[in-house]
Amino acid sequence: MNRTIIKTDKAAPAAGPYAQATRVGDLVFASGQLPINPETGGFPDGIAAQTRASLANLSAVLEAGGASLATVAKTTVFLKDMNDFAAMNAVYAEHFPGDAPARSTIEVARLPRDAMVEIEAIALATQSEATR
Repeated sequence: MNRTIIKTDKAAPAAGPYAQATRVGDLVFASGQLPINPETGGFPDGIAAQTRASLANLSAVLEAGGASLATVAKTTVFLKDMNDFAAMNAVYAEHFPGDAPARSTIEVARLPRDAMVEIEAIALATQSEATR
């Protein structure tokens, strides 16, 4: 089985001993993406802006692996506060119109750097590794 580590500077770098994503065959497994601006290292304010930033990072990582938000099969959303569910969900729906992927949403006690949201995904790669 061929495993490829995915890395891009268009998303926040991994903050520990893990990859932004790993590609195995035609599947891309994206690590949880925080709402970190890859240029400044900062977070935007509010759950809506943080959700957009997390999804932008997720999109960049998936694209580096030959996938996209359109080919996502499953996401997991980690929320600091389930009271933010409706606001997160509204932004999420903008990025996954139509047939959205399977999803789990979990409230957690704390996220790295006290983020409000983190999103991970599994997607189908539509580009071969040779054409990326």
